[in-house]
Amino acid sequence: MQQTNRPLDKIRLFTLDTIQMRTFHITWLMFFVCFFGWFGLAPLMPAIRADLGLTKAQVGNTIIASVSSTILARLLIGKLCDALGPRKTAVRLLLIGSIPVLLVGLAKDYTTFLLFRLAIGIIGGSFVVTQFHTSMMFAPKIKGTANAITGGWGNLGGGVTNMVMPLIFSAIVGFGYTAHQAWRYAMIVPAILMWVVAFLYYRYTTDTPTGNYSDIGVKTSTRRRTDWSILADWRIAALTLAYAMCFGMEITFDNVASLHFVDNFHLTQHSAGFWAGMFGFMNLFARALGGIFSDRVGSRWGMRGKGSLLALVLLLEGLGLIAFAHAPDFVMAIVFMLSFALFLKMANGAVYGIVPFVNEENVGLISGVVGAGGNLGGMLFGFLFKSESITYAEAFTYIGLTVITIACLVAVTRWRAGEPANAVQPTTAPKSTPATA
Repeated sequence: MQQTNRPLDKIRLFTLDTIQMRTFHITWLMFFVCFFGWFGLAPLMPAIRADLGLTKAQVGNTIIASVSSTILARLLIGKLCDALGPRKTAVRLLLIGSIPVLLVGLAKDYTTFLLFRLAIGIIGGSFVVTQFHTSMMFAPKIKGTANAITGGWGNLGGGVTNMVMPLIFSAIVGFGYTAHQAWRYAMIVPAILMWVVAFLYYRYTTDTPTGNYSDIGVKTSTRRRTDWSILADWRIAALTLAYAMCFGMEITFDNVASLHFVDNFHLTQHSAGFWAGMFGFMNLFARALGGIFSDRVGSRWGMRGKGSLLALVLLLEGLGLIAFAHAPDFVMAIVFMLSFALFLKMANGAVYGIVPFVNEENVGLISGVVGAGGNLGGMLFGFLFKSESITYAEAFTYIGLTVITIACLVAVTRWRAGEPANAVQPTTAPKSTPATA
C-alpha cells in the first residue's frame, strides 16, 4: 500500500491504498448512514400521521424536534473532534445515536414519537465529524473540493432514504404486517447500518495522516483549549447564516417534501418518496460542484472570490424556491425543485469551501458552529410548516425571500482580500495538538 503521513494534494476516488482515501470514503459513508437514520421517518410520515392521528401542528413539531437537537449536538461534536479526535467521536456518535433509531418503533402516541425524533436528531452532528476529518486529510488547495464531496455524498442519504424507506415499508407490508407495524420495523435497517459503519470507522481510519491522537503521544490535558473568542468574527456569523439558508432549507425540504407532494399533487406515498428522493440525489454532484468552484475561484481571487460565489448561488437558490412555490403544475414543480436544489447544494459546498480558512487553529469549533447554523435554520423554517394559517407554498415563498436577503449580506461581507485562499496554509498538526485542520 502507498502511505504518506502528509495531507494529500489530490483526490483519488477509486483507491483505498492510503489512510487519507480510506478515511475519505468511510467518513462520507458514516454521514450517509446517519442521514439515512436521521430522516428515515420523513418519507413514512403519511403512514405515521395516520397511525398516530397527528395534526398538521404536531407534524410540524416533530419536524422541529428532528433538527433542533442537532444544533447542540453539532456544537458539542466540533469541540469533541478538537479534544478527542474525529475517530473516537464518530464511533461513539454512531453507537449512541443508533439507540433511538432502533427504538423509535416503540412510540405509541404523539408525545413519545416527538421525544424519539428529538433524540434521533443528535446523529445529525455526524456532519461536523465528516468535514473536520476530511480537512485533516487533504491539502489546502483541495480542502473545499474534498469537503464538498464527502458532505454531498453523505447528504445523499437524504435522497436515498426518501426512495428506499417506502420500499422497505411496502416489503414489510407484503410479508403480512400492518402499516402500524411496518414503519416501526423499517427503522431497524438504518440502525444496523450504523453499527456496521461504526466498526469500519474504528478499524480502518485514523485521526490524522500520521496516526491517532493517542499514537502520536498527545495527551488530552495538553491539547489546545477551545478559543471561543473567535466567534466574534463576523465572517463566522455570515457563514452560519448562509448555511442556515442552504442546509437549513435542505433538511426542511427532506422533512416536508413527501407530505407536500401527497397533499398538493395527490401522489401515493411511494411516488412522493421517489420525487422527494430526486431532490436528495442532486447531492451526488451538486455539492461537489460548489466545492470545486470555490477552490478554483479561491485560487484566482482569494477569499473574496469564494464569498462572491457563495452569494451568487444563494441568490439563485432563493429565486428557485419562489418559483417552486408558485409552480402551476406538478411537472413545473419538479423542474423548479431540481433547479433550486442545484444551487442550494452548491451553496452547501461553497460554505465549507470557506470554513477551513477562516481560522486555521479552530476548524473543529467553526465547523460545529456553522453546521449548527444549518440546523437552526431548519428549526426556524419548521415553524412555518406547522402553522395552520400558512400553506406550504407560502412557507416556501417566505423562505426564498429570506435566502435572497442573506445572499445580499454575504455579498457585502469582507473576507480575506487580495490573497488566494489556498495560499493560506492551515496548520494540520501543530506540536501542541493535532486537533486542528
